[in-house]
Amino acid sequence: MSEKIFDVIILGGGPAGLTAGIYAARETLDVLLLEKSLTGGIPAIVDLIENYPGFPEGINGMELMQKIRAQADRFGLQVGEFEEVSKIIAEAGRFKIITDNKRYATRSVIIATGGQPRKLGIPAEEEYLGRGVSYCATCDGPLYRDADLIVVGGGNAAVQEALFLTKFAKRVTIVHRRDKLRAQPILQERALQNEKITIMWNAVVSNIYGNQQVEGAEIRNVQTGDKINLPVQGVFIFIGWRPNTEFVHGLVQLDSEQHIVTNSEMRTSIPGIFAVGDVRSKPFRQIAEAVGEGAIAALAVSKYLEEQS
Repeated sequence: MSEKIFDVIILGGGPAGLTAGIYAARETLDVLLLEKSLTGGIPAIVDLIENYPGFPEGINGMELMQKIRAQADRFGLQVGEFEEVSKIIAEAGRFKIITDNKRYATRSVIIATGGQPRKLGIPAEEEYLGRGVSYCATCDGPLYRDADLIVVGGGNAAVQEALFLTKFAKRVTIVHRRDKLRAQPILQERALQNEKITIMWNAVVSNIYGNQQVEGAEIRNVQTGDKINLPVQGVFIFIGWRPNTEFVHGLVQLDSEQHIVTNSEMRTSIPGIFAVGDVRSKPFRQIAEAVGEGAIAALAVSKYLEEQS
């Protein structure tokens, strides 16, 4: 019995992957989506998404992702069992997808495995996720009008997000473990000159506390060990982002942060492999952007397969 060969296998069931699945299914491609856990990705754990078009009052993240999944199901997208991909093997114009316990064959691949923010590693970080702890200022900033906020980090992302949060917050405190910022000089200058921003040097967030929502954070000085409690309503963490690309190291071109490099059609350095969403090398990471990339990739896959015929 010959091995089944899919037209395209999509790796990851977040907004980019599911949208790619919708478009691929509408193109009548033989498509399979593999997801290691529940479909939805990081947006599914966001309490309120206010900047996704079509929902003027905002929408719960899980509800939005369920709607996108239902639309994919309506077009007949096949979603496999919970499986984590460990390797992609390119051979003779085809690809082998190796998971924990299965092997699949496909003519093309769309990688939509996303990434994850680096964590502080304190227990309350998970407890208050979506209830005062956030990793995305552009997603959640408007929810914190006239609030006192903490931004953890000192790189470009942290300072950029701190500046963005000043549009809404009453006060933003940057907590940075060193005695100087790592952000670009122009960003540092803007932060230092912004009346709403205060910087706590040589400091880390050692605990987060509250009731149903964040009410404050414990700040520890890394030099003296002294601790203070700072009343805040939100803690935004920007200490780095880790794309889920370990399984393609040595296969496709990655940037210095291990994101996958693509062109405008989401094509990677290997013909037949495409990448979308947070796993891509790009400056912004938004749900609307990921959805657009998913659509582009599926159409580009259809074009690629026609070229190979």
